[in-house]
Amino acid sequence: MNSPLLIAFQGPSQSSIIYLIMNRLRPLRNMLPTADILHLVFPNLCLACERELSRGEEHLCSFCQLELTPTRHRRSSDPTSVDQVFWGRVPVQATYAHYFFEKKKAVQNLLFSLKYGNNQELGSFYGREIGKQLKNTTFASADALIPVPLHPRKEFLRGYNQSFLLAKGISEILRVPVDAKTVARTRHTATQTRKSRFQRWDNVHDIFSVKDAIKNYQHVVLIDDVITTGSTLESLIVSLRKKKPELSVSVVTLATA
Repeated sequence: MNSPLLIAFQGPSQSSIIYLIMNRLRPLRNMLPTADILHLVFPNLCLACERELSRGEEHLCSFCQLELTPTRHRRSSDPTSVDQVFWGRVPVQATYAHYFFEKKKAVQNLLFSLKYGNNQELGSFYGREIGKQLKNTTFASADALIPVPLHPRKEFLRGYNQSFLLAKGISEILRVPVDAKTVARTRHTATQTRKSRFQRWDNVHDIFSVKDAIKNYQHVVLIDDVITTGSTLESLIVSLRKKKPELSVSVVTLATA
């Protein structure tokens, strides 16, 4: 059975498509004569409900912000739902997800816009929000933040890696460096949509290469936009620990299904 997240990502919603088009046109703002005309032609719209944003609102309106469900992982001493994803699979030092994924809610459009909407500031913005939650935690003492890499072909077509944008935002707050060079994705894989957990693992098995520079680290934090079955992250952790078995690895994502 497909998870709600996989079903949700089968196609963009109408609001996501509108937001994508508006975001692509935003560079034309600089060609307009006045701020009033600029605002009239290119209003700032909530990426979830398309309502015009009020002053002080960023990306989502206040109503849609209330629709997001924070995990509150940092406030609990109990194992998190992301911890449980990796139980019996690979050792993970700590995990954190910022929001729970909910189908047909604001978080769905947030993730779509981050991944496909060319809204790069969105990644940095929510990276900083995550970073604020991770101050004075074990994540803040890590040696490096490693964004889950895209295959070069996919990153070229998309124009950016959303996980790298999140990592940049987190780094601004925690002052932990981002390392986007030590790990590379060596195989272009088929989409994970509609695949079972076993098929997902088989699809991403042994797709990463790791440079010897990983041996300089004691603790790294992997950054990704969303975690569902955890197969991609599991594959990356296996590859990292093959190169350095004693390496401590933590995981941070914007959302968890």
